[in-house]
Amino acid sequence: MTRLFTACLLTGFALTGASVAAALEPGSGHNVHLAAVDGVVYYTVEPDGYRVVATLASGADALPIRVISTLVPGQRLLISVPRSVGQPSIDFEILRNGDALVVSDPAATVDLVGEVSAPGALEK
Repeated sequence: MTRLFTACLLTGFALTGASVAAALEPGSGHNVHLAAVDGVVYYTVEPDGYRVVATLASGADALPIRVISTLVPGQRLLISVPRSVGQPSIDFEILRNGDALVVSDPAATVDLVGEVSAPGALEK
């Protein structure tokens, strides 16, 4: 059932023009690219949930940051990379959906002061 929902979710993203998502397998890495920041996301199955690890850096010589969170079904983790003043952040989401872990492709988002940042979104 979870695989069916994940397939429907991915198809829905494709049909609506929203960011595409990738379903991960335990221990398999998924590359993410967020403007000037690149990284990898993977997870392991632990007794208390899925231990998700996201490591991001702005270059090969830059000091990376690592975000670690244990997700149970229905929980999500949002990672947001800020940009210059007036520029939207670049965000991606990691969702635990039953036995599946889904990582959305990074997308520009609407900020808190109402500036529209997603390509093709409505004008102010």
